[in-house]
Amino acid sequence: MSPYSRRAFLTAAGAGLLAGCVGHPADRAGSTPPPVPASPVREARPLGRSAPVGLRIPAIGVDTPVVPLGLRADGGVEVPAVTADDRAGWYRYSPTPGQTGPSVLLGHVTVGKYGDGVFRRLDRLRPGDGIMARLENGTTAEFAVTAVRTVGKKEFPTTDVYGNVDRPELRLITCGGPLTGDGYRDNVIVFAVLTPAGER
Repeated sequence: MSPYSRRAFLTAAGAGLLAGCVGHPADRAGSTPPPVPASPVREARPLGRSAPVGLRIPAIGVDTPVVPLGLRADGGVEVPAVTADDRAGWYRYSPTPGQTGPSVLLGHVTVGKYGDGVFRRLDRLRPGDGIMARLENGTTAEFAVTAVRTVGKKEFPTTDVYGNVDRPELRLITCGGPLTGDGYRDNVIVFAVLTPAGER
């Protein structure tokens, strides 16, 4: 396990899970979509370390800056600030996109009075959809979705999200399911793998 993924895993295991999604009353309706099965994709060689500065997901119209996230005072994982110009955040104790291990990015599904969050349509992704992470060194790490899962927050799969993997992977996380008195009931998690340069 790399030092980045090990620290991410141990921190997340101690903190429980990522939460912090913001909703509004209009989001109370709706149902949890069925799980999307995994899909095989061609893998690529790992990239060097370079922090993400942008994220583009054409299938759901996402093109957002990326901000670094750390830990809250209580030891939980930070989430992006609730603002009108909502953006995704990269958990800086995970690998950078393209390094070996699971790189973790979070985003809101809704941002209160501001409306839809940057990851509002994350659960619409399907295996094979492309995800492009723009890196601070000027390159782009290109990923393909392998699976999409909606899970109850009480059953958050910490090992699947933060545990060691032997290839460059990506995790995108937001809230999902119905909005309850304590916030959204579920988490939507997208799993993706780095693809060879120029394939997409």
